[in-house]
Amino acid sequence: MISERIRLEGEVLSNQRLNRIAEILHEHGVRVQVTFLRLGEPSVAELHLEASTPDQLDKALLECEPLSPVYSRAQAQLAVADMDGVLPEDFHSTTNFPTYVQIDSNWIPVERLEMDCGIKVWQEGGKWRAITCPMHRVKAGDSLVVGMDGVRVTTETELGDEADAFRFMSSDVSSERPKARMIEECAEAMRHAKSQGKDVLLVGGPAIIHSGCAEVLAALIRSKWITVLFAGNALAAHDIEASMMGTSLGVQLATGMSLHHGHTHHLRAINRVRRVGSIRAAVEAGIIPGGAMHACITSGTPYVLAGSIRDDGPLPDVITDVVKATDAMRENVQNVGVALMVATTLHSVATGNIIPAAVVTYCVDSDADTVIKLTDRGTHQAIGIVTDCEFFMKELARTLGVI
Repeated sequence: MISERIRLEGEVLSNQRLNRIAEILHEHGVRVQVTFLRLGEPSVAELHLEASTPDQLDKALLECEPLSPVYSRAQAQLAVADMDGVLPEDFHSTTNFPTYVQIDSNWIPVERLEMDCGIKVWQEGGKWRAITCPMHRVKAGDSLVVGMDGVRVTTETELGDEADAFRFMSSDVSSERPKARMIEECAEAMRHAKSQGKDVLLVGGPAIIHSGCAEVLAALIRSKWITVLFAGNALAAHDIEASMMGTSLGVQLATGMSLHHGHTHHLRAINRVRRVGSIRAAVEAGIIPGGAMHACITSGTPYVLAGSIRDDGPLPDVITDVVKATDAMRENVQNVGVALMVATTLHSVATGNIIPAAVVTYCVDSDADTVIKLTDRGTHQAIGIVTDCEFFMKELARTLGVI
């Protein structure tokens, strides 16, 4: 749904022109609300319009133009930031849907779509550009959009017909959905993203490692089905523990038996990596012989490890400044076509908040509440698969021919 405000001046009431304009708009399926009306010389009417698509609104307004002597569409209003890190008071708050701002009678697409940001605009080479601007990136002197005028937001995600096969799954969350079929659809979405040169992002929690799927994830990374990895300290630490010692949280993955003092294994693994300075250095020294982090290093797959309160260690690669971690994530989602969010709530919500609605998103968790929380916080495109991560990871790898 998009909205727009137009202003009509002149003899808008003569010969019932205003009524005829409203009729044309209604015929095109455009909803109309008269927000201001002044009779006199000249008469003025302001209308608030809502339509399903920009094309629908443009066609309706094109047919209306001959009926009004003076017809104007609201331009985006701009304000200059007066200090670093603070948006203007009435800043326009973004969604993750395709957004356009009207400047000098031209519709400018907003780049790097992300919810809960401002919109910064500037001229470059004689042309206007617009980009979402998180609050902490505002600089004094930046021009930012304020108010709602001259801003188009459309829920058309521009995925194309090929995405229709995925949409039917997204309306409800249920543990009774045909999981194997949904995983096949997920694999098909990944194939399509890969064919288009798009990245596939996996946002993962440590349960992937605890369930014995470290090498499954590693195989997906090595075969380039997963091309970006987001996680926290825990997934990386237990993946490295599993590679070094064959345990996760001190539980022997081969037998399921807890080892004496096994609860210290992940700390010893972290300590060894800290001694050499980085995960890459540990891989190159042969300290980490396998696993998902080894696969990232050897295949050149980018990863972002975002820290949490009271992380053990943490590993030297973990970004402990949450603002810097989020910015690193932002830089790595720009080419993502499919996002897989597996067994992690907070990282899933954080990632959902920085990706456009056009990204085909799957949220996998044994608890339906995780999927519900994700959609409630704005990632409406998320398709929920309620199952344990071991089944999902192994079935996905099998479907893609990795194992």
